[in-house]
Amino acid sequence: MVLMKAAVYESQKKISMHHVPMPSINPGWSLIKVHFCGICGTDMNIYAGSHPRAKRWLIVGHEFSGEVVVHPTLLPGTFVTAMPLLNCGGCDPCKQGYSHVCESLGLLGIDEAGGMAEYVMVPADDVYPLPKGMSLRRGALVEPLAVAVHSVRESCFKSGDTVTVFGAGPIGLCVAIVLKLFGSNDISIVEVNPFRKKLAEELGFKVTENSNFLSSKDIVFDCAAHPKVAEQLVKATKIKGQIVLVGTYKYPAALDLQNLTFKELSIKGTRVYTKKDYDIAISLLEQDFNFDKIITQEFELDKVEQAFEMLAANGDCMKILISL
Repeated sequence: MVLMKAAVYESQKKISMHHVPMPSINPGWSLIKVHFCGICGTDMNIYAGSHPRAKRWLIVGHEFSGEVVVHPTLLPGTFVTAMPLLNCGGCDPCKQGYSHVCESLGLLGIDEAGGMAEYVMVPADDVYPLPKGMSLRRGALVEPLAVAVHSVRESCFKSGDTVTVFGAGPIGLCVAIVLKLFGSNDISIVEVNPFRKKLAEELGFKVTENSNFLSSKDIVFDCAAHPKVAEQLVKATKIKGQIVLVGTYKYPAALDLQNLTFKELSIKGTRVYTKKDYDIAISLLEQDFNFDKIITQEFELDKVEQAFEMLAANGDCMKILISL
């Protein structure tokens, strides 16, 4: 039996490196040799023991890049990333072309072995070649950037609109970057964490710790999903404006429904991404913007425990990559 190294969820607050069997190649799937895998909020929920579908001995991770080992059309060695969504193909949303909101939507790194390992199996149709010259390090940012692209494309945003983004975590920063590259010249970010605030400012964004200091904007993106933020969303949005929910609330939150009505606001929920969003995210990563600044730390796989501990402790970090 051939073994490989992988980051495995053992128990609450315990993700560590193990030697596990290499994946076997299923029909219609591709084998990828992973070089980088990012840690995201979903991985942190697994780490905390609070993800309802994650089971012990799961290989985590879904934000990865690497090179082709086996694929029906791509040559071995091709630099790629992958869309990690798993859908049934048979429910009404899937039949209507909305497989990203499949009624039984799954994810690599939760429902199948993920990409925080030396090798990962991916459905062949979900493998995306990276443009010539794009580093695998930057390629690991495609998935979180696609989340941001989807949220902006699902909104009513048009070039020149004024925008507020709540939360300067990796997704919030990606949303702000997409808005900037899509033509917004008036983007404000609300963030209280000093490290994140400083990083957002270094990327050229206006950042405040209190939305009360801001004028109401055309569109407000909630990337924080915090009850205290929910209380501010309606006030922060102009009359006839829009609130876009990007982060996922774990519990019901208070919302000013009276003024939502009086101001004739609309609310839009967004979830993950489509294939088109992936294509756009890859093209945006070719643009002249310092995307790599989002990546603040890299840990080798045998130090994966320290990486999760740093994020759990709210250390001075943004996007952490595991290198393989």
